Amino acid sequence: MLKASGAMAAATLTSRVLGMVREMVYMSFMGTGWVNDAFQYAFMIPNLFRRLLGEGALTAAFIPMFKEKEKLHGETEMWRAANAVLSGLVVVACAIVAVVLLGVSVALAFGTPPETVAATGQLPPLVMQSATNAAAAVAAAPVHLWTPGHFSPKIVLTLRLLRVMFPYMILVCLTAVMMGMLNARGHFFIPAMGAATLNVVMIASVWWLAPRFGLDLPPEHRLPVEIFALAFGVLAAGVAQAGFQLPSLWRDGFRYRWVSPWRDETVYRVVRQMIPGTIGVAAFQINVALIQSVALFIGTGIVSQFNGAVRLMELPQAMFGISLATYLLPTLSGLAAEKNFPEFRNTLRQGLATLIFLNLIASVLLFTLAEPIVRLLFERGAFTKVSTGHVAYALACLAPGLVAFSLSNILARAFYALGDTRTPMRISLLCLTLNFLIACLLMLPLREGGPGIANLMTSTISVGLLTFALRKKLGMLDMAALRQTLVPLAIGAAAAGVIAWLGWRLWETQLGHATLALRLGAVFVPATAAGGVYWLGALACKIPAAKEMTEFALAKFKRFK
Repeated sequence: MLKASGAMAAATLTSRVLGMVREMVYMSFMGTGWVNDAFQYAFMIPNLFRRLLGEGALTAAFIPMFKEKEKLHGETEMWRAANAVLSGLVVVACAIVAVVLLGVSVALAFGTPPETVAATGQLPPLVMQSATNAAAAVAAAPVHLWTPGHFSPKIVLTLRLLRVMFPYMILVCLTAVMMGMLNARGHFFIPAMGAATLNVVMIASVWWLAPRFGLDLPPEHRLPVEIFALAFGVLAAGVAQAGFQLPSLWRDGFRYRWVSPWRDETVYRVVRQMIPGTIGVAAFQINVALIQSVALFIGTGIVSQFNGAVRLMELPQAMFGISLATYLLPTLSGLAAEKNFPEFRNTLRQGLATLIFLNLIASVLLFTLAEPIVRLLFERGAFTKVSTGHVAYALACLAPGLVAFSLSNILARAFYALGDTRTPMRISLLCLTLNFLIACLLMLPLREGGPGIANLMTSTISVGLLTFALRKKLGMLDMAALRQTLVPLAIGAAAAGVIAWLGWRLWETQLGHATLALRLGAVFVPATAAGGVYWLGALACKIPAAKEMTEFALAKFKRFK
């Protein structure tokens, strides 16, 4: 498990580091104003399909059946079933894209005041202010720019960006199935590295393509025009990520052939499993989408500020939570197919133990060092000191829920490996409803901090309900050894948090953060000290996950030498 998920974690780390660079470039370019709100929300819609499909429901429904075909019917039937799913997916995705694009075009035609559309299709100069002074521009704008019954400039820009980016959904659906096939065949590194390709192209769209947009406008009026370069970059990135999977699949024996999906038994089973699975596996992403929909109308900056916090939290979540979940799904599916439930429980327990050990310290460090982390990564260009405060506040509210978010993901995968998609769907529907209500109540007084607290509360409830349901389904979970490690890990995490916070405050008062070197030190010196204490304390308490990971790392180091 450590070898397979470790290789994927290395690839995921590469892609997520590039993703963080992308967010740094985006934040520096757009700041946290209304233009960034519009772009992030428009990108979130097709990107939600990536998270639902590429990291969630489609993979969760498809991989167990793909493995079943391989084990019971051979490779010929396995590839035929994969082609049937691909063919059906292309048809459905194209239909959804066509409907959405038509709906967005109609909405823009009837909801855009004539004054907001120039002959070139651009927004008027008054609306094209930089992200840093957009709020003042909107407040001071003449009323006739957005009359009753018409959309505000932020909504107009959001819809125009969505119209450009939504076809990305087709590409991401194809990538999802190809990644699932590679994972099921034992390839984890290449699919994870595909996201790195995506991020490289998106970064290039800011550095290379954006400067070529809006050249006939004054610099202070270019941002809402240059933002379309980022939208076209999303499409190009989708093509690059899908193409990155093909050589490995080709070498493994895959050849695409049209297979009619209509009345195909495999397609029917995937669809039947996937519809409830979409809700069951991706509760956190759906939570974020719903909350950002409300935040878009509550105030300027909430969407981009909360999005910045989510991106920071997703680094450890993806490295450890998604990497382990991606490995565990085909592994648990194979054990379930063989009816080897003792090993199923043992593998699940080891995965949960490793996840808790790693993500607990990550959660503590993100909480205690939120401000210096945000300052180090984002504070430049249009991203100001005020923006740092807002994003750090959102991160501090969101980070305590990291362990619960990741545990929900793995527990839901256990149900899918057993062929049960309805139980996690019902639990997620309940938690989604609670999350939406709580976040709406908290967002007005707490702004960008409200969604994080709501997600923490509902994810904790989700873990409890999923654990109870899984114990009932399997008869027993055999988690006594895991429970014994929770108290020493919690004490170690609390001690590490105190060390990290005191170390940062001491660094801040004695040295400050005026230079890049000082900003690096403000994060890594306290984090290293806290992490070392946590790890050594876990070894002293004989935590199995700490011992296993240490031995694995030492063996890799000796081999490298």
